[in-house]
Amino acid sequence: MSTTASPKHHSVLQRFLASDAAGGILLMAAAVAALIIANSPLASAYQHFLHWQTGPVLSDKLGPMTTHLWVNDGLMAVFFLLVGLEIKRELVDGRLSTWEQRRLPALPALLGMAFPAAIYVLLTAKQPLLMNGWAIPAATDIAFAMGVLALLGRHAPLSLKLLLVSVAIIDDMGAVAIIAVFYTASINAGALAAAAAIVVVLFALNKLRVMKLWPYLIGLALLWYVTLLSGVHATIAGVVGAFLIPYIPSPGTPDAPDSPLHRLEHALHPWVGFLIVPVFGFVNAGVSFAGLSPSAMWAPLPLGIAAGLFLGKQLGVFAGVMLAVRSGLAGKPRGSTWLQIYAVSMLCGIGFTMSLFISGLAFPGHPAYVEEAKIGILLGSLLSAIVACLILRFAPKAKDQLEHEGVQADEIRRDGDVVTM
Repeated sequence: MSTTASPKHHSVLQRFLASDAAGGILLMAAAVAALIIANSPLASAYQHFLHWQTGPVLSDKLGPMTTHLWVNDGLMAVFFLLVGLEIKRELVDGRLSTWEQRRLPALPALLGMAFPAAIYVLLTAKQPLLMNGWAIPAATDIAFAMGVLALLGRHAPLSLKLLLVSVAIIDDMGAVAIIAVFYTASINAGALAAAAAIVVVLFALNKLRVMKLWPYLIGLALLWYVTLLSGVHATIAGVVGAFLIPYIPSPGTPDAPDSPLHRLEHALHPWVGFLIVPVFGFVNAGVSFAGLSPSAMWAPLPLGIAAGLFLGKQLGVFAGVMLAVRSGLAGKPRGSTWLQIYAVSMLCGIGFTMSLFISGLAFPGHPAYVEEAKIGILLGSLLSAIVACLILRFAPKAKDQLEHEGVQADEIRRDGDVVTM
């Protein structure tokens, strides 16, 4: 006999599946599964899966396309497309659409990238080959961080969830710029010229107010391919293409449903959150601890990354908030204490997805360094998550926290965003 879920339970399930936190929790599960498999009798099958040739040779430089390459160069381009769409919406008509809204998250985001990079450079300065990994601890994984916050419920005020999202958006912009500028190999001028021509065509379609999605999707696919051939990392095509998708702003309300950007963003969101990001985590998080000595944790590369994520992120983000508030540049997040702000600053040290991605770009041809980097990323992210959770769990709430919950809930849910409480 079939049963029907009650409306209450159905609503809770819908809210969970609509939230960024759900994707973060699924990412955690995928990462844990990869770690377990990589340290089990199935380890060889896992490695075979990663290096399984699943397609033609798209680029002489990359060689045969393996599962790992399809995920990192193909699926992650879709992830970056969604990142670009979200950044454009927030800059035009969202949480970062005015200078007043940008003031508070801007300084913490910038210092939150600079401090981890500085700590990494300080700890790896004696080994020049490692210097290329300076950007690895500079990133924040918003899905993972929101998943952790979701587990804490009302122990984290909504104003700080809004701050975390805003800092992460600027952080993503910085990460994209870093990848484009610092992790671009030798350039194929012909392919780059073709990419520029496609960008011009997409720009013209935007200006002509072409509202059908299919011309843009064809253009995005071609842009991804020629960018892959050009030497610029293919994921940059996703971000550039996103800014060329037409957007119809509607101030004060969710963006117009007939907006191409709205349609594409909402179509991609579940695929990215529930498939692409967890698959990326599963493919990239499998670190084998076989034969790993405790002293390996203290090697310069993993130590620099772990210290950058755990210490650099919390110090940079918290110092940025303090400077912005004390200088009068921005107001203190409503309904929060400084201890809660410090804990959320520490959550920014969860750098999982973007950090893993950058580590592969930083050390091409050096798989041993990539494996060491993964250890540092896992250690730094885990420490950041655990300590931040403990602080938020036991930190006293601000007296005015509940007064601002309703107002902040409306802000953080705009444009379809849901924060699980």
